[in-house]
This record gives sequence, C-alpha cells and structure tokens, in this order.
Amino acid sequence: MKIAILDSLTLGADLDFSPLKELGELTEYGATLPEEVCEKCRENDVIILNKVKINESTLPHTGNVKLICVFATGFDNIDLDYCRKKGIAVCNVVGYSTASVAQVTVATVLYLANNMKAFTDHVRSGAYTAAGVANCLVPAYNEIAGKTWGIVGCGNIGTAVGRVAEAFGCKVIANKRTPGGEFENVDIDTLCEESDIITIHVPLSEATKGLIGKERIALMKKNVIIVNVARGAVTDEEAIAEAVKEGRIGAFGADVYSVEPFGEDHPFSGIKHLDNVCLTPHMAWGAYEARERCLLEIVKNINAFYSGEIRNRVDMI
Repeated sequence: MKIAILDSLTLGADLDFSPLKELGELTEYGATLPEEVCEKCRENDVIILNKVKINESTLPHTGNVKLICVFATGFDNIDLDYCRKKGIAVCNVVGYSTASVAQVTVATVLYLANNMKAFTDHVRSGAYTAAGVANCLVPAYNEIAGKTWGIVGCGNIGTAVGRVAEAFGCKVIANKRTPGGEFENVDIDTLCEESDIITIHVPLSEATKGLIGKERIALMKKNVIIVNVARGAVTDEEAIAEAVKEGRIGAFGADVYSVEPFGEDHPFSGIKHLDNVCLTPHMAWGAYEARERCLLEIVKNINAFYSGEIRNRVDMI
C-alpha cells in the first residue's frame, strides 16, 4: 500500500507518523499546491490531507487513488460528488478535537472578557514598574458569572463549551438544528438578542454561510463578546470588522477565516492589532493529544476500508 500525506506542515512537526508507516510505504509532502495535487496523488493508494482541495480541477487523473482521508472533521475542501463519480472513498474523523477546541474557545472568551492584552502589555511595557502602584484596574472588566452565553451549534464541541460556561455561573442558551440537549433551545435571532457572549460551533454549509451578518449583529448587545471557532465564512467577516471598529461589538475572537492564511486585504487586517480582538492561526483543533487521536483514527479508517468495513465514510452520506 502506498500512502501520501499532502500537507504535513499543517499537522505539526512533532507528530509521529510511525503508525502510518506500519501500513505501507509513506511519502510526506510538507505542502501541496493545487497544480501539484495530481502528480503527487496518482501513484498512491491512500491520500491523507488537511486543507488541500480535491476536485475535478486538482485531480483530473485519479490514478491509483482509492481512499482519501481528511485529517479533520470538516470536509468542505473535498468535492464529494466528484469522488463518488470516480469511485474514491472519503473518510473524515469525528470527535477527536472536542476537548482541544472547547479549551481554546473558553480561553479566548476569558482573554477578551478580562482585557488580558491591556493588562499584560501594562506589565511588559514597564508601565507597571514605573507607576509605583500595586495594582492597575484600567480598563475595567466584568465577571461573566450571571451573564448569558449563547452557543451557536450545540454538537460535541458546543456542548462541552456550554458545560464550562455553566460552571462559571453563566446562563446557557443554544441554537441547534435538532431540539433537545442539555441547554435551553432558542432561535438564532433570540440568541443574538439575549446573549452577552456568543460562541460559534456550526459546520459550513449553504444554510450557515453568512449566518452572523450585519442584520444579526444589529440585534446584539453593544458589549457582546463573539468568538468563532467554526468556519470563517459562517460569519460576514467584513460586517464583523466594521462593527468592531464602530464599537458595536464589545470584543471579537476568531481562529478560522474564509481565506487561510488571510492577506493584508482581508477585513481582519484592520482590526487584528486592537486590544479587544483575539485572532489565532487556526490552532484550536490542534492540541498534541487531539492530533495524535486524529492520526490513530485515520489508521483505523484505512484498516476498515481495506477490510471491507464502512467507517467514517462521508462519501456515503
């Protein structure tokens, strides 16, 4: 069996690929440009990727490829219809990053709620030492206990975040596709109106693209904290940036963007320096333990495929 990883640089240099090497001949590519996909894939039976796009344009000649394993839960970079047409199986990994993403989500909320950048800058700049005063309480910050925390998309990650929010003393409300669950369910507009903190955990689809845009931002409290750890295009990024600049959003955090990495012409380039903004480089999913779990799940997916079992087959949805 020949296996190729197309973008190993996105998986972390510390990850041990020995479990894959035990399955067959492994080739690692740090990165793969769209025009290189076909050449790098055609001689391999199994392709592993994270962000590389697979479609008729990038892989017109499928060669030996039988299985594509996405090193992620989301698979919007794979043209499933094309893969079905070509008889290529596609597997993702579910649930491996719940603890990691929940942890970073809550950390981002707390960083913003506590004005941590302003306070750490106060010490790093030498202003604290020079002031000769034992403490600094400007800018003021507020407790999140008693506040309403809205969860947009309440699957495994949203539920984990909601449990932590409750532990902090927040009232948790959720907007989700199916009723039920641990928290009060409300429609998306009600959530936007009532929440002091909003964290976003929905997959990207036609239904969720631009879900948080200008009209819904207008419904929100002026001091709302918004954190997006889902997909960049779930929000209208231009509307978000404009609202932050105009003071219609209290604070904003994101770990995901419609273009990754985003360029100087991206709306967030104009707000990334602000104290009430926390932007991270799509790292929330990637605690070491989470990446290790994902790798081992991919090994199980490959073994299942070659044993004739159906496991995490998103092309069969």
